[in-house]
Amino acid sequence: MKILVFSDSHGDVAAMKDALRKHRSADVVLFCGDGCRDINAALSGYNDKALYSVCGNNDWYCSEPNFLTIELAGKKIFMTHGHLFGVKQGIERIVNLGRQNGSDIVVFGHTHKQLTTVESGMLVLNPGSVGFTKNYSIIEINEKTGKIKAVEYPDDRFGPVIL
Repeated sequence: MKILVFSDSHGDVAAMKDALRKHRSADVVLFCGDGCRDINAALSGYNDKALYSVCGNNDWYCSEPNFLTIELAGKKIFMTHGHLFGVKQGIERIVNLGRQNGSDIVVFGHTHKQLTTVESGMLVLNPGSVGFTKNYSIIEINEKTGKIKAVEYPDDRFGPVIL
């Protein structure tokens, strides 16, 4: 399963559309807030993609939840924007929440900085800001082996993270 992860579009629908064209084979799109209207506009014409979205601190009048726990390809994913969990001061709170929740993957935004790391066997990922820096991420879950691979775009500076 291929998952395209966006956050913080802040009005840049074109950047998301560009990524969607490049990764047409993605099955699922996760949007971590600050542009709820943008993601819906970007996905126009992509009816084959499942969308999971949360509300960010700049998503006024957004009906999406502040956080969401979903299961995809046998992996439990906790997603949020991150502002409610102090991610600009560090990821400890969100990592602990993911651990308590039994998550395999935690995705968040808010900082506008890409982050892909493994904490206690759990993938922790911030795709960065697709609106300001054109950053996003791909998560691939091998449904046979359960292996998870995460890649940062447009530049995977540190190479893919595999667990």
